[in-house]
Amino acid sequence: MSSRISIDEILETVDMIVYRHLNIRAVTLGLNALPAASSDPGALRRGVARIIREGASRLADAVSEVSEKYGVEIVNRRVALTPLSLVASPMISSVGPRSREELVALAQDIDDAAADVGVDLVGGYGSLVQKGESSADVALEESIPEALAATKRVCAAVNVADSRSGINVDAVLRMGRVIFRAAQLSPGGRGESCARLMVLANAPDDNPFMAGGFHGVGTGDAVVNVGISGPAVLLAAVKSAGEVDVTGLAETLKRVAFKITRVGELVGREVASKLGVQFGAVDISLAPAPVEGESVAEVLEAMGVDAVGSPGTLGALMLLTDSLKKGGAMAASRVGGFSGAMTPLSEDLGMARRAAEGHLGIWALLAMSAVSATGTDMVPVPGDTPPEVLSSIILDQMAIGVATGKPVGVRLLPVPGAKPGDVVDFGGLFGSGVVLPVPRLGAARLISRGGRFPPPVSSLRG
Repeated sequence: MSSRISIDEILETVDMIVYRHLNIRAVTLGLNALPAASSDPGALRRGVARIIREGASRLADAVSEVSEKYGVEIVNRRVALTPLSLVASPMISSVGPRSREELVALAQDIDDAAADVGVDLVGGYGSLVQKGESSADVALEESIPEALAATKRVCAAVNVADSRSGINVDAVLRMGRVIFRAAQLSPGGRGESCARLMVLANAPDDNPFMAGGFHGVGTGDAVVNVGISGPAVLLAAVKSAGEVDVTGLAETLKRVAFKITRVGELVGREVASKLGVQFGAVDISLAPAPVEGESVAEVLEAMGVDAVGSPGTLGALMLLTDSLKKGGAMAASRVGGFSGAMTPLSEDLGMARRAAEGHLGIWALLAMSAVSATGTDMVPVPGDTPPEVLSSIILDQMAIGVATGKPVGVRLLPVPGAKPGDVVDFGGLFGSGVVLPVPRLGAARLISRGGRFPPPVSSLRG
């Protein structure tokens, strides 16, 4: 078989870009912030800010040049830092108000530096606590509500579980309280700070998508990762496939995923080359947007599901995610991040519509997370939902992640004063969504026992 690219394939890719709104959702520059570690708060803040200003000084220009060269829209420019609980550890001797104040000041300096270099979001304000927490981890986690309220670009991510370590129940309980307080302190009064806060299991350290992104400890000083998009492209492909059987549908999805991923790889390598840094991975996630035609839910329904959330949704979602991974893996030198179909409720117009109609609830979203790419993501809930119930939802999602061995995340958005059925607009890519009813009962008595869920027996593989 010839390895040449045919004219038809070139024209198909052009059609994806020009007419089907194929875009690169995020180019994320990961930066090692550990050299800035210091016991002096002022030196620490200046050091981290300098790493951002120097490391990302050409990111915006490089992204614009590559976007213009290939005619591909690149929606977001992002920076991911080493988890800051590690960087700030020498500064924090105890958990208390003074430590939290110093951490919030660090977040503000990071926010200012990101604005100076034209970065949309910056991740890494977080910790990796799946095996336990240091005083620096606890101090940073408890500072998250104030840090998010005081910034516009900073994103927080806390990994509380993984398949080799189990689930840190103390951290699960704490993060429910953190989410509740972050919602109460949100400047706009809609709980919008929580859109920049994710609780994770099996966190990937090459994740270009926020709020879960951070720079991996075992990674080089600087690396570029790319997150692709393309629901409109997949939607058009499914519609044009006609009445093929599911095997033929899977082949169609794989072929399109291959082409989308090749575009992402090309863009990522070009940006990395211009910055003189290493290229990392392509996250082949199908990332939706809150506009017509850019919905993963629409793709699933075009495949044959009557309404997302109805029986058959998980089967269609599994087929879509598997096809994306198979097609993308053949196209990329390295696949990373979440990789698969993303199902954030408020960021997907079709998902939000089905939730408003009553087809999607918390339990359906948790079930979908077993075969999707993310988890219980961008879900508005009543603002008076007890923190222990938020922790209980987190626990369920972490259990799915640990049992399946896949990355999952939770972004719950408690909306102060809202009741089930209210529609809340979070703005921009965060979209809008209906407030879902949440049970008032949870597992507070279980979670309050503390400790750590042991890892499953599958962790003994090796």
